[in-house]
Amino acid sequence: MRDSPRRDSAKPWWKHKAGPQNTFAVVGLGRFGLAVCKELIASRKSVIAIDKDAHLVEMLLRRNNDFKSAVTLSVDSTVEEELKEAGALDVDTFVVALGQPLEVSLTTTYIAKHGTSSAVKTVCSRASSGLHERMLKAVGADKVTFPSQEQGRQLGEQLVRPSLLDRLQLDSNNSIEEVQVPKEFVQRSLRDINLRKDYGVSVLAAGSQGDLRVNPPASMILSPNDVLVVMGSQEDIKRIHHSSDS
Repeated sequence: MRDSPRRDSAKPWWKHKAGPQNTFAVVGLGRFGLAVCKELIASRKSVIAIDKDAHLVEMLLRRNNDFKSAVTLSVDSTVEEELKEAGALDVDTFVVALGQPLEVSLTTTYIAKHGTSSAVKTVCSRASSGLHERMLKAVGADKVTFPSQEQGRQLGEQLVRPSLLDRLQLDSNNSIEEVQVPKEFVQRSLRDINLRKDYGVSVLAAGSQGDLRVNPPASMILSPNDVLVVMGSQEDIKRIHHSSDS
């Protein structure tokens, strides 16, 4: 692994985080990879950001405040030992944001999925063509996406909230989404938290995922594993998601 600037912690956080989908590695810090990283970092997830280009890594650490909370490293992702040393093979979700060269994308995906030292649960890879997509799936990619900055942001959102219901887009600004009940809402009533007043969203349903109550009464008390189905602007809904991550 190359000598390069990095942001590291005193202990290996990827060994100690509890719960699903809490740790992430993103390989390839072009526009697509940066968009994924920024969404994960904004949601306060633990991220290892990797690129082979040491100059790019140095520039990101120097100029981009978003990466001060991430472990950002220059690593050759085709070398399993380097990925292991970086902690990238101990994460829950591994994102291959590289499109080219093809052999690097495929090798990195294979190592993340089938490497002898890999404990990665989910591998998401970026494809540059239909043939590339089929090849990525053949070497083990669990999810394949096609490149654009917007798709990178959306992939980041999906990784942060894997149980999220398919978003029903009402228009360019508003949608209906499922939200995990934040800790500060637990054992409080819908009347007490007053989402319409404090967050600007309407509650359409609430309860456990297997037993949602449509148009719930204001007296309903929320439990730790409950979800809310809310309608409002995407920015207002995101504020609730970020409350869940705090």
